[in-house]
Amino acid sequence: MFAQLLFRRTRFPARSFHVAKKFSNPHPEEDILFTALCSNLRQRRWNALHKLSPSLTNPLVSRVLLQFRTSPKLALEFHNWVVVLGNNNNNNNNTSEASFVMVHLLVESRRYDDALSIMVSLMSVEGRLKLSPLDVLSGLVRSYEACGSSPDVFDSLVRACTQSGDAEGAREVIERARAEGFKVSVHALNNFMGCLLSLNEIDRFWEVYKEMDGLGYVENVNTFNLVIYSFCKESRLLEALSVFYRMLKRGVWPNVVSFNMMIDGACKVGDMGLALEVLGKMRVMSGGGFVSPNAVTYNSVVNGFCKAGRLDLAEGIRGEMVKSGVGCDERTYGALVDAYGRGGRSDEALRLCDEMTSEGLVVANNVVCNSVVYWLFMEGDVEGAVSVLSDMISKEMEIDRFTHAIVVRGLLRNGYVEEAVKFQRGGIKLAEDVVCYNTLMHHFVTEKKMACGEQILGRMLVRGLSVDAITFGTLIDGYLKEGEVEKAMDVYDGMVKMKKMPNLVIYNSIVNGLSKRGMSGAAEGVVSAMERKDAVTYNTLLNESLRVGDVEEAVRVLSEMEKKAKEGEKLVISVVTYNILINHLCKFGCYEKAKEVLKMMVERGVVPDSITYGTLITSFSKNNRGRDEVVEVHDYMVLNGVRPHEQIYKSIVSPLLKVPS
Repeated sequence: MFAQLLFRRTRFPARSFHVAKKFSNPHPEEDILFTALCSNLRQRRWNALHKLSPSLTNPLVSRVLLQFRTSPKLALEFHNWVVVLGNNNNNNNNTSEASFVMVHLLVESRRYDDALSIMVSLMSVEGRLKLSPLDVLSGLVRSYEACGSSPDVFDSLVRACTQSGDAEGAREVIERARAEGFKVSVHALNNFMGCLLSLNEIDRFWEVYKEMDGLGYVENVNTFNLVIYSFCKESRLLEALSVFYRMLKRGVWPNVVSFNMMIDGACKVGDMGLALEVLGKMRVMSGGGFVSPNAVTYNSVVNGFCKAGRLDLAEGIRGEMVKSGVGCDERTYGALVDAYGRGGRSDEALRLCDEMTSEGLVVANNVVCNSVVYWLFMEGDVEGAVSVLSDMISKEMEIDRFTHAIVVRGLLRNGYVEEAVKFQRGGIKLAEDVVCYNTLMHHFVTEKKMACGEQILGRMLVRGLSVDAITFGTLIDGYLKEGEVEKAMDVYDGMVKMKKMPNLVIYNSIVNGLSKRGMSGAAEGVVSAMERKDAVTYNTLLNESLRVGDVEEAVRVLSEMEKKAKEGEKLVISVVTYNILINHLCKFGCYEKAKEVLKMMVERGVVPDSITYGTLITSFSKNNRGRDEVVEVHDYMVLNGVRPHEQIYKSIVSPLLKVPS
């Protein structure tokens, strides 16, 4: 059981976890030094304190901190001064005990962020000590009674662990604290579970959640929110809704976060009806109308309607948002501007940008303007896009790498190659970005200007840019398509020498290029060297082996694909695989076998597509398979979810279905 694992009673060595009632019995000399330290600290005489620093001991520093527990700001200043002093003298181990005391005092005075900062520093490399969470816990327990502390300090330590993404450390702290009689609160447990969700450790999250009741914890609103979030994250809206109603039945009133997660979850799965229903009942379901929609709530609904293409309803929600006094922000306008642009209504997108600035609601940020520039280029309105860009520059808005990439891609798309190159070379002073160079390279390769593509690569290397797999892959694919295998391999070798590992896209491009040039042996060698293969790799080999009539190799490839599929790699055999087989069987005249493959395809849950349809109908028709057989194949595929290829249907099937006069 997870509970037994999490909270088994594990004892620390008695020496390390001894809880003392006081730090030490001070000597008269120490009392005199203590008085001098306190006097100078009250007046912040740091020079005088520095002269006394050689006599500082860990117990003495702790006494001073406790003396100033009602002045936590001054105590923290003294603590930080001692830590810096210890770092300078390479004596940081002597300051850790003082840090534990300081954490107790900060938690007591509710200065949680300062306490977290100290604990994170103790557990980080930058803090030089690099204590483990259990080391920090041990120190906090040692000083617990002398500081008159509370269990809240252990909650803070759990939070410090989760803030650093250390879920295992948080678990260890919860376990050991429990073993020593200190039970962390439900807030700390929620923090731990939230960390598990953020790390996508879903199974562990559910283990902890299911054990909560047995460990004596009662779920609060934040616990329920985590469960709702976990379901919404996996698009399991019905389960999330069930938890939401269970929360209401238990008398735990949802907060705005609860509603926002439900509404956002509904919007993401396209259930706008549920989203509006929850939005409309927020005040009623929050137990007296204490919870009202905020900007996050409205923005989720606006974005949901924008994605659904219902801009009229999105505008209606925006109007309600303004009427309620919440006010629109960049997210509201960003969603609407992008939706109008995507729908080819750039005039409306521009209107919203003007509204943002003229009415002083929000300042149009570069994300919103980038969206407008992008859609204007997509519509072919280069002049409009450049006008918006000029306006951004005149208003001293940030022209970031995304803006840069959009402009270069937009100019190339509309045939302004020379302007794109000039812009990239520095028409505007920007940090040079690999994405823009890759965009230029892709254009030149597409236009079969391989020399220009080589020049782009050379310029990137000269300028010290970190050339990525996309850069190399574009050039390799371009050379292979031009039949220049040797040059493609030269680029590949250069990539390997630069220690840039090829990805699957590059490997598949090489396999495809070599196979099409009749270099099947070389292609197989590349495949053998690949650590991982996907459907594209196998389908390429299958297609080429069948194309050259190597049936034995095709059978071998198919066998390996079947083996991978049985091992759980479901996507290895896809509709593409079946289409390859059907195509070549039809070319070989094996029509009955092609029909068998079609039936096998359907039985295995793979839906035929328009390519399957076109291949079979065209082949059967060309080879005079007869009216009835063509119609039979057509009907079989339509009944199994295939949308007929319109042109083929009109030219071949439709005439056969006409009743003779």
